[in-house]
Amino acid sequence: MNPLAPAELAKLIDHTLLAADATRAQIDTLCAEARAHGFYSVCINSAHVPYAVEQLAITEVKICAVVGFPLGASLSASKAYEAVQAITAGAGEIDMVLNIGWLKDGLYEAVRDDIDAVLKACGKVPLKVILETCLLDEAQKIRACEICRDLGVAFVKTSTGFNRSGATVDDVILMRKVVGPDVGVKASGGVRDVTTAMAMIEAGATRLGTSSGIAIVTGGEGSSGY
Repeated sequence: MNPLAPAELAKLIDHTLLAADATRAQIDTLCAEARAHGFYSVCINSAHVPYAVEQLAITEVKICAVVGFPLGASLSASKAYEAVQAITAGAGEIDMVLNIGWLKDGLYEAVRDDIDAVLKACGKVPLKVILETCLLDEAQKIRACEICRDLGVAFVKTSTGFNRSGATVDDVILMRKVVGPDVGVKASGGVRDVTTAMAMIEAGATRLGTSSGIAIVTGGEGSSGY
C-alpha cells in the first residue's frame, strides 16, 4: 500500500492525551494541533471533555472520551454512567476498556453484559472497545472480538497504551479477521511514525490512536510511548 496523503492519514487519527497529569495548557495544545492538522478527533479523559468542547467549537474535530480507563475493572453501571456524562458534556465517541479479568476467567456473559451496558448508554454515539491485547492470548482476543462483533459495537481497539505493549500488526490482522468488514479496528499504543501507521492500516486498521499524530503526518517519529 502506498502511503496516504497527510490529509487522508490525519482523518484516521485520534490525537491522544490521556496522562493523569494533563493540564489545561496541554489540552489547549492538543486541540490546536487537531485543528491545524485536521485529525479526526482528540482522545481525552472525560473530565476534560467540557473544556475541549470550548476549544473545538465550530470545527469538524470530534471529541473521544475514554471510559473505565485504563483498567476496565469498574462496575458496569459506573462505566455506563461515565459514558452518559461524557456524551452529555459533548463527547462524540466513547472508548471503553472491557473487564480483562472477567475475560481471562472465561466469564463471557459478564463481559458481554458489561460492554452491552455501555453500548446501550451510548445510544447512537459510536463505541470502541479496548481489549488490551498484550494481556490476552489468541483465544481470548478472538472471543473478545466475537462478543464485540455480535453486539454491533463500532470498533474494537487494541490497547490503552498504559500496559506493557501496544498495537501489533499481527493483532490487527487477527482482529480484522474476526470482526469482519463492518466493525472498525483501532490500532493504539506504539504507533509513532508513518511506516508503522501504514503497516497497521494495511493490516486492517481503520483508526489510529496516537499522541504522535503530527510526526506521522509530517514524516517524522514521535517520542511518546502512546
